[in-house]
Amino acid sequence: MKLHKYPRTRHLKGSRHQPGDHDLLAVATDPDVARVSAMAKAVHHDQHRMQAQLRFREIGREQKSHYVAWFEPAHHIVAATAPFFARRFADMPWSILTPDVCAHWDGHAVLITSGISKAEVPTGDRLEETWRRHYASIFNPARLKVPTEKLKQRNPPEASLIKPVIDDSERSTGAAIAHAATEPPMSRKQAADDISALREEAADCRACPLWKDATQTVFGECPQNAQIMLVGEQPGDKEDLAGKPFVGPAGQMLDRALEEAGIDRSKVYVTNAVKHFKFVPRGKIRLHQKPNTLEIRACRPWYERERAVIKPALVVAMGATAAQSVFGKITPINKNRGRPIDLEDGTTALVTVHPSYLLRLPDAEAKAREYQRFVDDLKIAAALLRKSARAA
Repeated sequence: MKLHKYPRTRHLKGSRHQPGDHDLLAVATDPDVARVSAMAKAVHHDQHRMQAQLRFREIGREQKSHYVAWFEPAHHIVAATAPFFARRFADMPWSILTPDVCAHWDGHAVLITSGISKAEVPTGDRLEETWRRHYASIFNPARLKVPTEKLKQRNPPEASLIKPVIDDSERSTGAAIAHAATEPPMSRKQAADDISALREEAADCRACPLWKDATQTVFGECPQNAQIMLVGEQPGDKEDLAGKPFVGPAGQMLDRALEEAGIDRSKVYVTNAVKHFKFVPRGKIRLHQKPNTLEIRACRPWYERERAVIKPALVVAMGATAAQSVFGKITPINKNRGRPIDLEDGTTALVTVHPSYLLRLPDAEAKAREYQRFVDDLKIAAALLRKSARAA
């Protein structure tokens, strides 16, 4: 059965779900309850697909730049999912264009306009002319198809029907529709399985343009007993080809530093803030390029989902890009280096440099000095981990 656009849910409410009648909602095998539960799962999956796969493209330059993405949802999820992108990309103007409705963010509010066809989406051949004409009318209130008061709702009108049914059904049947963070803790085997599922899902990520030139998605690696999560910047040339994080020169330096700090690499989850290699070709050489804020933010949901599965006692952000991903904002390295910082969920985080920084130092004396500082930071991480283990 194909689920699309919340079919016939009003019939369910009007004919069977009467006030005070809770017995029906407790019957998980009831065809209507099962159907609505399946619908809610399908909508939730479609929202996640939009969050993970949406790819913005920059139109215009500098102050006149605007970011545009095309998406074809299977359900009416654009109005409900747009606030996620408003939070994630709050400092840049963007438009999400779909066949049903379009969502636009001007830095202050999300506006909903009528949908457009894919043929109307600005392309590289007609960017400026098309976008000037389209942009001029986007923020005209007269074009809004949804009343202003409805723009403030977190969910589309249909969600008000489905949510009470699902909430009661979940409480009585134990259906696993809630977010993973509210579920019972997973076993280590389940965590490994979930990381494998995330890795497979991330292989098709199109959230930013980096996938087009990279060889493959380079996801994190997870031992079953990981208590430390190391977050780097992005895969390098070696990692891009191998499909594994930290296997190049920076990875070799990291291995040596971890050993000197007394941390077993095999018990550490290693990943990157950005999962695709960003580079500029120079003949046969691919020169590393630093990811920008858009690319970091586009990839951050993967990091968040990795951390939710692993549940590490300590997260170590190596470098400015990793720190921006871990803390959700630009975080100076020198100002915060080497001291424990609590994240919103209570997990402890530590900031240090990226090992590739050490490789770039031209002076041997400076390189030796900074390498020792890096090892000292990792020793602090080891001490924090021991303290956490004793407290547990």
